[in-house]
Amino acid sequence: MITVEEAEKIIQSNIKDYGAEIMPFEMTLGRVLAEDIKADRDLPPFNRVTMDGVAINYSALQSGISSFHVKATQAAGDIPIEITETDHCIEIMTGAALPPSVDTVIRYEDLEMRAGLAALIVDHKNIKKGQNIHYQGRDKKKDELIAKSGQLITPAIISLIASVGETELRVKKLPRVVVISSGDELVEVEQIPNQYQIRKSNIYTVKAVLQQHGIEAGMLHIPDNPDVTKKLIAECLQNYDVMLLSGGISMGKFDYIPKALEGLQVKQIFHKVKQRPGKPFWFGKHDNGVLVFAFPGNPVATFMCLHRYFLPWLQTTLGLKAKQPVYAVLDHDVYFQPELKYFLQVNLQVSHEGKLLAKPIEGNGSGDFANLADTNAFMGLPLDKSDFKKGEVYRVWPFNGII
Repeated sequence: MITVEEAEKIIQSNIKDYGAEIMPFEMTLGRVLAEDIKADRDLPPFNRVTMDGVAINYSALQSGISSFHVKATQAAGDIPIEITETDHCIEIMTGAALPPSVDTVIRYEDLEMRAGLAALIVDHKNIKKGQNIHYQGRDKKKDELIAKSGQLITPAIISLIASVGETELRVKKLPRVVVISSGDELVEVEQIPNQYQIRKSNIYTVKAVLQQHGIEAGMLHIPDNPDVTKKLIAECLQNYDVMLLSGGISMGKFDYIPKALEGLQVKQIFHKVKQRPGKPFWFGKHDNGVLVFAFPGNPVATFMCLHRYFLPWLQTTLGLKAKQPVYAVLDHDVYFQPELKYFLQVNLQVSHEGKLLAKPIEGNGSGDFANLADTNAFMGLPLDKSDFKKGEVYRVWPFNGII
């Protein structure tokens, strides 16, 4: 067996660039940008008013004028209206372009508006020249970089891209992924299982996690038949970039998948990792570059391995920076004897002191998938210890929001 760290290093060394594709910008949320985006004009493109009120020339206040005749009203999108008299002003709305003849905006809250006049009701010393104006080019100048290749596209990036008129974007291609379950004991979700069968759930869990990362995975079930197993896996090797298998890789009499992979020239890179859950984890690669992540069939093991190994691989593959490790304080004593790295299910909460606390939810082993609904992270407990005390700090891998 290899260690968790060795397994991670091996997987991270098998990175491939899957190229790029062009998509409508509004469909790229969560994807990775594969081109630099520049401003097509200054941002903002004009001196933009940021408060409803009146626009004046500040020299009027310096001359002692505190009451202004409203020459006209200008809304956002209107052609700027100029003033020629010092004691005149423009009633102006948020988002409007500031006319060149004025340089300061006084908000309505600081004025009394009556009979075409705007009278200052605060000390003029409280009014600053140039206030309530977002100046042209203050955010970005024309041709300046606004979004760099390799960035994750967030709602804020979508907003920037829309503001510069980019209707299509080049983004990193996602790998084609198929999620595979196996075993005659599994039946479809809509079926009523007999006493010794269970409904398929793992592949739907994996598919849902992948959807959170923009991947619409294929789904396939393999029966306990060696010939069918080999045929279906051969087809997947021709049509996908990554195969995620759940189950069928242990030492059972009906676990035909390892033999099928070997017969199809999928090279085993490692099999078994010093961890719980997920000890029988199998990882390999075909000559055509297809990667095979074969996870144990127990639901918690599949779920943990997906988050601990596949998602970090996906992030690296897409050129994203590795996430900063997250650490939490163990909230209760834990005892775990085997010399394996224990990925303990925990519920993360923030204490009143601002500490991230990890409450253990030990459950009934790697088959206890019901517990996943009550947890939001795995805590990695090192294999060289058995006793883990309340107050000790260890790394966690969150998979849901912190409560």
